[in-house]
Amino acid sequence: MNAFAPDSLVLNRKLPLWYQVSQSLRASILGRHPDAPLRLPTEDDLARHYGVSVLTMRQALKELEDEGLISRHRRRGTFIEPGAQRGAPVKLLGSVDAIVAQQSGGRTTVLGHGPQPLPPEAAEHFPGLTEATAYRRLRCDEQGEPTNWAENFVRPDLGARIDVADLERWPMTKVLRDALGVRISRITDTVEARLADPETARLLRVPLLSPILHYTGVTYDESGRVADVVRIHYRGDRFSFTVTMEAP
Repeated sequence: MNAFAPDSLVLNRKLPLWYQVSQSLRASILGRHPDAPLRLPTEDDLARHYGVSVLTMRQALKELEDEGLISRHRRRGTFIEPGAQRGAPVKLLGSVDAIVAQQSGGRTTVLGHGPQPLPPEAAEHFPGLTEATAYRRLRCDEQGEPTNWAENFVRPDLGARIDVADLERWPMTKVLRDALGVRISRITDTVEARLADPETARLLRVPLLSPILHYTGVTYDESGRVADVVRIHYRGDRFSFTVTMEAP
């Protein structure tokens, strides 16, 4: 079996080196294959891999040890804690019902709503509009731990008909389809890796610049008009992204 291999990292000299190394190593640990070995390379090997001093490497490892992701044993080495798991996957599924099921679960709190200027990445989907009805929601698991937060930008004619209480029970896709009667023709999904900005770090209770899965979903009605654009910020230590391709 191959040894544990951390990802490479391009260091930003404006940020503490130990912090950047700890976050990169953290992402490698949480994203490792389930069958990967639990033993980490030595401090010297890790320091050479990242191009930092052994002192910096020790500080990075201490951060991960304090978080409970690794344990360090004199003469034996450093080991990933068996409980450091990847968490539930985010999947692209083939129907609106499946997407609703994927987005359901846990407890949802509406943080705010109302008319708001469209940000550039949403504005391109609403030609002729300068603002939409925005909804901000935080989703937590049954233990109250934040798992993701979402920003929805809904066409104003639809936003005027949404009962905010419905958004504490259902995903926006279900509200549009079942409560408002929107005939959804398709949903286009994009998922990319990002680092947590200050607001995301605060809402999800993670360190600044932690790995985040950033999901953008664009929902079209039967006429081809965009009904909703959502940006969902998932904790990188709780979710992964899986796509299954069927061969003809």
